[in-house]
Amino acid sequence: HVQLVESGGGSVQAGGSLRLSCVVSGFIHRYCRMGWYRQAPGKERELVSTFRDGGTIDYQESVRGRFTISQDNGANTLYLQMTSLQIEDTAVYFCTGRLLDAYGRRCGDTSYWGQGTQVTVS
Repeated sequence: HVQLVESGGGSVQAGGSLRLSCVVSGFIHRYCRMGWYRQAPGKERELVSTFRDGGTIDYQESVRGRFTISQDNGANTLYLQMTSLQIEDTAVYFCTGRLLDAYGRRCGDTSYWGQGTQVTVS
């Protein structure tokens, strides 16, 4: 049973920082294309940052230099460190990932999502 559980959201003043966490069921090294998306009220869900196949990292241009994605294999946790937060960063943030196949070579087609965590910047 695949489960992703986010935490770390909250309310913060502009310029502040938050760190989001996403604990996965099982071992995180069995996952691929892990990343963070967000959805603001009245807007579509958008990519914030993600690990691509091969280990490269993508960031949305508006968060580049302010947000950092990382992964702790020992804790089976994905993180999003957010600094210099802006009002425009207010959204529900979602963790997502896929499972590698049994050989650990191919990334699956199904994306799994957490329930989301609210970030409010004022």
